[in-house]
Amino acid sequence: MNRRSVLKSVLKYVGLSALGAAISEKRSRAASGPAALGIAAFNQVGFLPGGEKIATVQAQDAADATFQIYSEDGKKQVFHGTLTSPVLDSTSGDRVALADFSGVTAPGTYRFAAQGKRSEPFYIGKDAYRNALRLTVRSFYGQRCGCAVDLGGGYRHPACHMSGAYHATSGRQGAVGNHGGWHDAGDYGRYVVNCGLSVGTLLWAWELYPQVLQKLSLDIPESGGKVPDYLAEIRWNLEWMLSLQDEDGGVWHKQTSEQFCGFVMPEKDELTSYVIGTGATPYKSTCATADLAAVMAIAARCYGAYDPAFSARCLAAAKSGWSWAVAHPDVTFSNPPSIGTGGYDDKHCNDEILWASAELWRTTGDQQYERTFLDGVEALAPEKSIWVPSWPGLASMAYWTYLLAERRISEPLKSRILKQTMDAAQTLITRRNASGYGHTLAAVDYRWGSNSIAANQSLLLLMANHFQPDLRAVEAALGNLHYLLGRNCFGVSWVTQVGTNPFQHPHHRPSIADNISAPWPGLMSGGPNAKPAEPAGLTLPELPPMRMWMDDYRAYSLNEVAINWNAPLVFLLAAANAHAR
Repeated sequence: MNRRSVLKSVLKYVGLSALGAAISEKRSRAASGPAALGIAAFNQVGFLPGGEKIATVQAQDAADATFQIYSEDGKKQVFHGTLTSPVLDSTSGDRVALADFSGVTAPGTYRFAAQGKRSEPFYIGKDAYRNALRLTVRSFYGQRCGCAVDLGGGYRHPACHMSGAYHATSGRQGAVGNHGGWHDAGDYGRYVVNCGLSVGTLLWAWELYPQVLQKLSLDIPESGGKVPDYLAEIRWNLEWMLSLQDEDGGVWHKQTSEQFCGFVMPEKDELTSYVIGTGATPYKSTCATADLAAVMAIAARCYGAYDPAFSARCLAAAKSGWSWAVAHPDVTFSNPPSIGTGGYDDKHCNDEILWASAELWRTTGDQQYERTFLDGVEALAPEKSIWVPSWPGLASMAYWTYLLAERRISEPLKSRILKQTMDAAQTLITRRNASGYGHTLAAVDYRWGSNSIAANQSLLLLMANHFQPDLRAVEAALGNLHYLLGRNCFGVSWVTQVGTNPFQHPHHRPSIADNISAPWPGLMSGGPNAKPAEPAGLTLPELPPMRMWMDDYRAYSLNEVAINWNAPLVFLLAAANAHAR
């Protein structure tokens, strides 16, 4: 979540000088440093039997350049190989060699060995990523606002933020009886714009990988009902988004307190939860409204088979939101002077309108939506090429929607979208092949939320594979999963409670305030950031970009969690399960 614009406010609410007395020693201390890499870096969760299996070894001067794979008990050697010649990995600064053991395909549990040392066990099987998928999807239940949450293991809290009020910036006054949605990140705010890409990504995963997600059991309050658990969880947030749509179709930007609260459990947050607007007529914002329109158009497709009434309600909201956004194309949002929570300010909402138009056309086939989409494409072309989606950059989602519609479309535009998608995928594949840790990130990608950039780059690769099947794109996408789950210069899994060495200190209020040693499960760290923004992160010396990370809850620009970071991770894990071979 980008909070550079509110740094002073963040420092104030964190209250760094006072936290030591308020939080237990084990949670308030900074991590002494990232975990050592160990014998080798690889996906700690495991591998698919027919997939690529590569470990990264930090090169040493030892004469022995061989490696071995043993059975779990270490008694039987099942594979041996030779490390590649050492090379310099530019993003980490490490001299590394690679160990390829893709030839090990039999399901089971194994250990990696090299230079006289053996790793922790790892697993090979078609179900290798099943539990990781479940935990990361359940993390959204853990982020629920306005209902009692119980993930088991003590990770629970009673209902929170059950009501709010209209802020003066909304053009309204008085109490708001709404509740629901997901806490956006490490704080307790809720933001429509960030929900746009987050929910859109999750619903796309449902449409593209239904065989994986339809029977996913989440053990949530709605489990056992007619609606599958996955869609039931997403509906919790959709209902809150709908509550921020005005009668004229416009949508208020967010619902937060004026400033971030301290590190307390959500039910202890006593600050007023305000519906916040632009501060001037028409008070709602274009980007938020178009994001809602896009998401509700997708929801209308996804829920129709399970709850036709809700599906119709979503479609009506999408249509009215689209009409409002088209009539008000340039109402942008910036935090009013009294507000210090996340801004999610985007000065260009044409890509949001483009996405909403494409999704409504895909859902309805109504030509007015296609005409607006095609007009929008002309306004963006030719300089707006397809690239990795982000919450302020949604043009790619619009283009891909146009192809996914499977309707009669413009052949020249279809060819252009396919070419740009394949060119972008090839760029990422080339990067991946040059990386000592097998990921697709460039040095410039190591900024706030770099791990989500890796996950969204995988989304692009998987979309390319969907349109034109290419095993290289799938393996590159999975390469980022390996990176996120352990094949990195720290040898750490950047998902809480996933893998043998997961990170421990997310910038996440419940994980700090609950007096439980381990953090809440299934949450992905924002990851390395070459330009930290807070005092804790600024203690790091200038290092290669992948090494600019610390496991410290105070380092929010390095170690916060967010729904728009977990959403592409869910997409990637759903794809990994779907591609199991």
